[in-house]
Amino acid sequence: MAGISAPVSNAVKDNTSSSNVQKDNKNYKVPLIVITSLFFMWGFITCLNDILIPKFKSHFALQGWEAMLVQSAFFSAYFLISFIYFIASAGGFDLISKIGYKNAIILGLSICGAGCLLFIPAADNESFYQFLGALFVLASGITILQMGANPYVALLGPAEGSSSRLNMTQAFNALGTTIAPVIGGMLIFGGGLETVKMPYVGLASALFGLALIIAIIPLPKVSGEVSLEKGIGAWKYSHLILGVLCIFFYVGGEVSIGSAIINFLELDNIAGLPAEKADKFLSFYWGGAMVGRFFGAVFLDEKTDISKQKGIIVSVIMLSYALGVFLMNKHFIIGTPEAGEVLDFTTPVIFMGVAVLNLIAFYIGKNKPGFTLGLFASIVVGLLLIGIVGKGNIAMWSVLSIGLFNSIMFPTIFTLAIKDLGIDTSQGASLLIMAIVGGAIIPPIQGLLYGEANSGLQFSFVIPLLCYLYIAYYGFVGSKPKRVSQ
Repeated sequence: MAGISAPVSNAVKDNTSSSNVQKDNKNYKVPLIVITSLFFMWGFITCLNDILIPKFKSHFALQGWEAMLVQSAFFSAYFLISFIYFIASAGGFDLISKIGYKNAIILGLSICGAGCLLFIPAADNESFYQFLGALFVLASGITILQMGANPYVALLGPAEGSSSRLNMTQAFNALGTTIAPVIGGMLIFGGGLETVKMPYVGLASALFGLALIIAIIPLPKVSGEVSLEKGIGAWKYSHLILGVLCIFFYVGGEVSIGSAIINFLELDNIAGLPAEKADKFLSFYWGGAMVGRFFGAVFLDEKTDISKQKGIIVSVIMLSYALGVFLMNKHFIIGTPEAGEVLDFTTPVIFMGVAVLNLIAFYIGKNKPGFTLGLFASIVVGLLLIGIVGKGNIAMWSVLSIGLFNSIMFPTIFTLAIKDLGIDTSQGASLLIMAIVGGAIIPPIQGLLYGEANSGLQFSFVIPLLCYLYIAYYGFVGSKPKRVSQ
């Protein structure tokens, strides 16, 4: 990416940290804040897909796999745009480094805004396929942002703190995904396709406004000019190639679960909730990811001494979140009880139990990103098994609690995969972003198992379960840096 691979090249030559470019962390507070705002925006936009899926499924009378094409249209853009970049970089041409990091951000935001505006004609024409086209354009802009932002944050400081920094910025990405279901549900459900237009027109205005702000705010470079070498040198590293597969399965698994949650909670043997109320619980899935990423910023910094004071603070935040779950239940569900809607007091007990398990897992895996990743993935496998064979509150909160353990996965996989790549960091990053196409492929596969009236939905969680088994392997074994050839 623009201006990122050069410092890594120097690190290779000097046998020093991969972040020679920075001597004083305070000089990078402003760019980190700017980048963090981008993470928030694309998190919000991405999670709105989970609201669009049941909306379109009902309005257009779609099958499960057809509704999941929302995710396919969105995440296929990640693959196509990243693939084009990868081919160009193999030929020695880096578009982002040519136009500059700042201009790349402005370009990405502008494309995102244009994609949002395309929702207007799609709604007017009541065309499902025009909506898919609008989502593809929107995601193309996000891809450009992702290709620069993730490695930029990872390399903007000491190498040993890269997982910590990326977890912090990704926490704000998860903040966007937490807020989106509540706001999106209120605005989109309860009417025809006209209700879809207003949220996306508002997003277009925010994106264009952010592009204008960034145009007048200086973003300091983290390195000098970049001189790319021709070829596909990134293929020399086994931990990168295995990491590409890991990103594929992680994004596919995470998106697949999130996309199925509303329909999952509509099942009579799970919660029997209407979509208008089930969408509120989607915030707990993504909210768990937000809380967990803040914890990851503390526990995964290799220089951090996990003191009792920090442990107490983390525990209080986690328990407060569990209490918030119970209060949200009271507000959204128990307020005016109807048949099948009342949740008993086992709800907060179940979630608090999982919250404590999450905290224990962080302590066990502290300062060891790879081991923590494998441990968290193993726990998710267990939670999915409960979701597949269980029923009622236990199955419901087992699935919703997966967000807590998803939290550190993307940033941790990303930083593990680009570790020690040197001048091949930018090319490796493009491969990893390309692998986000898992979000386009895995959800429709799960959707095929839904059957009529979502009869096979519960069993369909076996698809993301297989994804997390691979993630566990990568964390424990495949993430160890290894150069397989010259």
